[in-house]
Amino acid sequence: MVVLGVLAMAALVGWLYLAFGHGGFWKAGPPLPPGTDPPGWPDVVAVVPARDEAAVLPDTLPTLLEQHYPGDFRVILVDDGSSDGTAETAKRLAGERPNFRIVGARNRPDGWAGKVWAMSEGVRAAGEPEFLLFTDADIAYAPGTVTNLVRAATSEERTLVSQMATLSTRTGWERLLVPAFVYFFAQLYPFRRVTRDGTRTAAAAGGCMLVRRTALAHAGGLTAIKGALIDDVALGRLIKRNGGRCRLDLSRDVVSRRPYPNFSGLWAMVARSAYHQLRYSPALLAGTVLTLLLMYAAPPAATLAGLTGLALGTDNAALTAATGALAWTIMTATYTPMLRFYGLAPLRALTLPLVALMYAAMTIDSARRHRTGKGGAWKGRTAP
Repeated sequence: MVVLGVLAMAALVGWLYLAFGHGGFWKAGPPLPPGTDPPGWPDVVAVVPARDEAAVLPDTLPTLLEQHYPGDFRVILVDDGSSDGTAETAKRLAGERPNFRIVGARNRPDGWAGKVWAMSEGVRAAGEPEFLLFTDADIAYAPGTVTNLVRAATSEERTLVSQMATLSTRTGWERLLVPAFVYFFAQLYPFRRVTRDGTRTAAAAGGCMLVRRTALAHAGGLTAIKGALIDDVALGRLIKRNGGRCRLDLSRDVVSRRPYPNFSGLWAMVARSAYHQLRYSPALLAGTVLTLLLMYAAPPAATLAGLTGLALGTDNAALTAATGALAWTIMTATYTPMLRFYGLAPLRALTLPLVALMYAAMTIDSARRHRTGKGGAWKGRTAP
């Protein structure tokens, strides 16, 4: 009981910091500000890396092509060795639109991650626009989104404006795991800290990243992050490290149409890059798993053990139960806004400790996959 009480107290201190001193990571907003129209609308080229995306393109590509941006707007889809007719599907959807082009990615050089190489092939074909919009093939855009992104970038003088897409929560597994995925991402990279100048916190969301082309080139271009499996965070860090001003928001106007209908698909999504995020360090892996156990498992364990101890008359049971319950309450309260963003019942927040344990298992499995030479596996390719 004493050990559980100490662990619960440590977790409570941690949750008090996260709730009140960690950049308001748990707040699902604010939305992208309206901004003001620039004197002249800059040229924008959207780069869409696509590998075996024929199934999802009908739900996404038309929303990008029909943006009605006031300035010059072009879309380049990079066919990255697809075997499912991705290029043919894209050509059929685009029709005779003069602002659309398909580029076949050349053979990937050693040391390059597949997606980053495809992005760089799009940049090579884009020419010299003022802005590049890196977006995924599964992303659908609400009307006017590109215009709003450019307004924010020009009126706030931002180098990088990124929107985290709303992910699918149609299946039971998605409803259980997806809001937590976004919640944990925001905990690692509080959006307000990313946006605030002078902080070291830097990140982006890969589904939608509007970046100034000259600033990217000045920072070393995509070559500087060529091996990154988590290309969005790497790009955000690259831009901010080189003096750029970043903005990151959670968006309802940018929506992922990629389904994860079963548990194995969601597991693979996390396990693909979790160990890469930890820089392939066993020490960081151990520290991450222990931290997850302390912060998420200890509070409910202390609460339940303390209540049981109260019934049995165990010493320190009341303090242990109260400390654990308070930590669990704060944890639940910080998760509730994310559930509401996704239109889910706040009572689901009580399951967060279980979900966190599942993410800890995914992280351990990510390390196992790396050790067995299967790290970063995605659509038939492994990490470089």
